[in-house]
Amino acid sequence: MPRAISELLQPTGKGGVGLNAGKPGKRTNVGAGKGGVSGHKGNLVYVGVKPGPNPFDYRYAATETQLHQDPNVAIFFLEKDMQPGTTMNLHFTTNSNTATFVSRETTESIPFSSNKLPEIFNQFSVKPGSVEADIIKGTIQECENPGIREDKYCPTSLESMIDFSTSKLGGGNIRAISTEAGKGATLQKYTIASGVKKLAADKSVVCDKQNYAYAVFYCHATKTTTAYVVPLKGADGVNVKAVAVCHTDTSEWNPKHLAFQVLKVKPGTVPVCHFLPSDHVVWVPNQKST
Repeated sequence: MPRAISELLQPTGKGGVGLNAGKPGKRTNVGAGKGGVSGHKGNLVYVGVKPGPNPFDYRYAATETQLHQDPNVAIFFLEKDMQPGTTMNLHFTTNSNTATFVSRETTESIPFSSNKLPEIFNQFSVKPGSVEADIIKGTIQECENPGIREDKYCPTSLESMIDFSTSKLGGGNIRAISTEAGKGATLQKYTIASGVKKLAADKSVVCDKQNYAYAVFYCHATKTTTAYVVPLKGADGVNVKAVAVCHTDTSEWNPKHLAFQVLKVKPGTVPVCHFLPSDHVVWVPNQKST
């Protein structure tokens, strides 16, 4: 099981620290180097990035593309179905966004605001109107938009992520968890195995990695979620330890959100769950799981 926060921070050997989520040998490593950004000579490098609606953003209605792409993939499911023996078609992909954290001192010297876009573009040698510029602009705007009945924050350093998560979880000891999926975790049918464990009820901080020149996460703290670790067995035998988050109050989500259209339920009626990609990090109080 995931470890206490004091065990998660490890020296990188490069003047920074790293966040290790998961078991030794199967960890999700979020590096925090000392200065510097992804790319070469200040240029951003994005591979396979396609700006578009985020299925985990609860303000937006599903597009026709979202409704028809991968129709057999269970992005969302009901909490009552999280039982051993339940099967779902799932696709655990490897994110090509490998941008790492830089130090808090460095990020505090770099603007991160919509009214500073020209300066930011110049900082990273990005041409206004380019795909890279649109990605930068979109990420910053997403971070500036108000949350829905939740406290949100976009940490641009590992230190600020820990500070935010600790403050929202009541201080003290917290731990980070993430989905552990190997390279063999392709699109296929998965069966929930025995050993589903509840990590936290009504108290967690979920941090989603954004597309940017260095590691930026969209973190949101809510008191209406329950976090689980769910063991999955693929049809080809591959094992995945997935993190699932169930939202117990969806009353203020967009009524046309993808989850409602896929599950055929209405806002605020039943808990809605989804598995998290491997580059998402969930922070929970370090208490005994059930």
